[in-house]
Amino acid sequence: MKKMFIAAVLASSLAGCASVPMGDAKQDAALKTFSVPTDKAGVYIYRNESMGAAVKMDVELDGKPIGQTAANTYLYKEVAPGKHLITSKAENTDTLEIDAKPGSLNYVWQEVKMGIMYARTKLNLMGEAEGKKGVLETKLAETK
Repeated sequence: MKKMFIAAVLASSLAGCASVPMGDAKQDAALKTFSVPTDKAGVYIYRNESMGAAVKMDVELDGKPIGQTAANTYLYKEVAPGKHLITSKAENTDTLEIDAKPGSLNYVWQEVKMGIMYARTKLNLMGEAEGKKGVLETKLAETK
């Protein structure tokens, strides 16, 4: 019975890609100019892998839901300068604290890892060059 359950979970995870509500194409293009007001900070949370394509992941910023990611999507949020907590939920929950500076952009890679029954998540703060590259490889998901 257990083997059949595991086989069913694996088959369903390989069956297709998860989809999330997508953001506006014009907004996506504007966000890829990588500019932010000098009194705010920008946070990009991106998922540029196809691993775990059948899994949506919930993302929170400072304890409030901001959206879901799927394979090759990103979320963007402008925040006040200071410390902020990003949370990603999948089979596990991972958190990352960032210290957002005024006028800065912060790039967080939502890494997908193999789980037992479901995909796992790991948040990684990335440098500017790698972060921009990751965002450019993805499309804007609807952000709350």
